[in-house]
Amino acid sequence: MSKAIKIYITLLIVLFIGAFAIEYSKPKPIDWSPTYNETHKKPYGTFILYNELKNLFSEQKIEDIKETAYQSLNNYYRHSDSTYVTQGSYLFIDDFMETDPISTQELLNFASHGNQLFIATNYPNETLQDSLNFETKNDFILSGEANLSFANKVFKNDSITIHKGLSNIYFSNLDSVKTTVLGYQKFDSIQRINFIKIKYGKGNVFLHLQPIVFTNYQLLKSNNKKYAAAALSYLPEDIIFFDSRNKIGMELGNSVMRYILRQPALRWAWYLALLSLLVFIIFNAKRKQRIVKVLEPLENTTVAFTKTIGNLYYETKDHDNLIAKKITYFLEYIRRVYYLDTQIIDEKFIKFLSLKSGKEKEAVKKLINLINYLRAKRACTEADLIKLNKTIEDFYKI
Repeated sequence: MSKAIKIYITLLIVLFIGAFAIEYSKPKPIDWSPTYNETHKKPYGTFILYNELKNLFSEQKIEDIKETAYQSLNNYYRHSDSTYVTQGSYLFIDDFMETDPISTQELLNFASHGNQLFIATNYPNETLQDSLNFETKNDFILSGEANLSFANKVFKNDSITIHKGLSNIYFSNLDSVKTTVLGYQKFDSIQRINFIKIKYGKGNVFLHLQPIVFTNYQLLKSNNKKYAAAALSYLPEDIIFFDSRNKIGMELGNSVMRYILRQPALRWAWYLALLSLLVFIIFNAKRKQRIVKVLEPLENTTVAFTKTIGNLYYETKDHDNLIAKKITYFLEYIRRVYYLDTQIIDEKFIKFLSLKSGKEKEAVKKLINLINYLRAKRACTEADLIKLNKTIEDFYKI
């Protein structure tokens, strides 16, 4: 390895070590993405709420739902008498309700048997809206601040004001017979319904359109935790089924590379390893791989040579010589192919050649007579050469 290459590699390593040190020393930026994941301590995760459920429902068990709602709740369904062997509340908190239609129907079936369904989401799915006969609407937020309050006067002091992460989604149409309004949100003095209870069978479905109030940031902000506690206080003291954001299969689907690329230190180490491998391949291949010489295949010059000799004889007008060579090559062909003696070419020769070659006797006789004639002729012409060549070619083709 040359000295220049060593210097380049050293500078490259120093550069990446410097970049790694700068990246590692920088304060980690805050991730404001709304994950609603119970294992995330980032602002819009639900780590605090998940761990405080045991205090809010101290007498009850908290069970994580890490499969689909259909798979989980169907395990508690007794088909013999069409009842559930457990009573409790199903808690779902997420920005989008991406629950499939079958699982949504299972949730409603669970509620119809005297259980509670608490869903906090900005966007309820269509199956839920159609089944419970409600509609939502999303207006542009005129300001980033909203006041959230309850309809029940008991919770008058639990109203809060939120400044960050809000959406202005509200209930625009409700079934007044089965629906009870539980809460409101107010943007710029315009009050809208954002929290309701819908009677469904023997149970209830609670719908809240501001899931942001249950996240870590909002629960730690001022005294906002009182609002979340008041909203969840509508649930009875039964087992809580918590819909986990870490479903089975999602955890298995998180590859090692995804984790490495999320960590700055591991990410830079991975990039440095890839670059080092690339440099090694480039310089190692250059040192070992030699240029393979291209060998041109030998050219078949037989045809070209034959054309050259033919043109030479033709230009010199030596017709006698050319005719003699044509006759010689033809008789050699007869000896090689048909094994006939060509010293005497008479009637007997013509007969045997016709039999062995399968040619017409008259055609063979015409060719042999022409050969004998040209052999005896003193000065042959160009016309004699052409005639002989054509007659021999005809013999080959017949």
